[in-house]
Amino acid sequence: MLGRNRLAEVQRSKVQFIVVSSRMAVDGGHAGIGCDWDGRWNHVRKFLERTGPFTHPDFEPSTESLQFLLEKCKILVIGAGGLGCELLKNLALSGFRLIHVVDMDTIDLSNLNRQFLFRPKDVGRPKADVAADFVNSRVPGCRVVPHFKKIQDLDEAFYRQFHIIVCGLDSIIARRWMNGMLISLLNYEDEVVDPTSIIPLIDGGTEGFKGNARVILPGMTACIECTLELYPPQVNFPMCTIASMPRLPEHCIEYARILQWPKEKPFGDISLDGDNPEHIQWVFERAQERASEFSITGVTYRLTQGVVKRIIPAVASTNAVIAAACATEVFKIATSAYVPLNNYLVFNDVDGLYTYMFEAERKKNCAACSQVPQNLQFPSSAKLQEVLKYLTENASLQMKSPAITTTLEGKNKTLYLQSVKAIEERTRPNLCKTLKELGLSDGQELAVADITTPQTVLFKLNFIT
Repeated sequence: MLGRNRLAEVQRSKVQFIVVSSRMAVDGGHAGIGCDWDGRWNHVRKFLERTGPFTHPDFEPSTESLQFLLEKCKILVIGAGGLGCELLKNLALSGFRLIHVVDMDTIDLSNLNRQFLFRPKDVGRPKADVAADFVNSRVPGCRVVPHFKKIQDLDEAFYRQFHIIVCGLDSIIARRWMNGMLISLLNYEDEVVDPTSIIPLIDGGTEGFKGNARVILPGMTACIECTLELYPPQVNFPMCTIASMPRLPEHCIEYARILQWPKEKPFGDISLDGDNPEHIQWVFERAQERASEFSITGVTYRLTQGVVKRIIPAVASTNAVIAAACATEVFKIATSAYVPLNNYLVFNDVDGLYTYMFEAERKKNCAACSQVPQNLQFPSSAKLQEVLKYLTENASLQMKSPAITTTLEGKNKTLYLQSVKAIEERTRPNLCKTLKELGLSDGQELAVADITTPQTVLFKLNFIT
């Protein structure tokens, strides 16, 4: 056994080591922020500079892979929320130094229980900015560049610069848009995709104690649109229930949001902003009044915010597991040291712990990645409204506000466009017209634009009897 003096000496040594290590990791140590002290990347070198039972068959150990991670590999993280914070931390500590992060949200008090890069003083600030500052200050040599904006505000040139893109999003629409952007960047030679134009997409998602991670190689493996049916449909309450027979606190909140807000216009002629505390407070108070009328309990400020913002329940531990899986796949692809996930991982720890992997298959007629015009089968007597309903309700399409255009007699013609008020009013009468009355013919091509994709989706109209 160690004597008391020897034990005290060992403990002092441990304390000194921890202090020095912490100073080196947090402050960059004595040699400055960008230093790489001896042994800093030993944990990574073990994977890259020797073979093992799980390495890729074609992998050749070398020092070049680590240098690629440290000096050249550019990673884009989309989302700086629960998953995004974990991803940024994991990637930075794995040797990735050139990281960009995109997020359009600001920090809310409710974020602090799981989004550990943020502090109470950061409430109200952009998530991307705070997350980047935190990681840059804690991980020497790492350069995280923030972008406080929507992904739709960034162009092709921006996305083309990255080697790998990782999504930690809570929006299916945003996922679909990002999927479409990467597909639009593909180059084809003799109908075969050019591998050099492929930017791998690693997508993670969580909901409560469930999560998933997937690897998408655009143009080669199943994309987001290929597996759109796997995503749960958004919960919507019938308007008749909201207006006449509310039974749940959510019904009362939706009543205030959908009916009372546009009617009363409490803050003028502006849209309801889920990130504005005054707006949420107003909806909360109106919902409470509505709930009191029908003897309904359970309307809280937090529930109100969740309903208005369509917040998905989040658990810190689930975020950590899925982010770890996603970061591992980034490391595999960036280094080519291990075989990547093929291609869909499901995680569930509601009752015990359960996980499995399967290969999601690519659809031959996928609206996003097949390069084949989609078939629309309708009788010539069908009305344009029926086509619009099909585009929004079909499980494989699930469009939100499709704009339909075509070419008639050599001229472009807008059949219906919802997003611009003046054009919507002008084209609204077309919804009640039949396809024949609109001058459409069998085999006619329709171009459909939607917020779910940056690309225009082509459809071929097939008349049926």
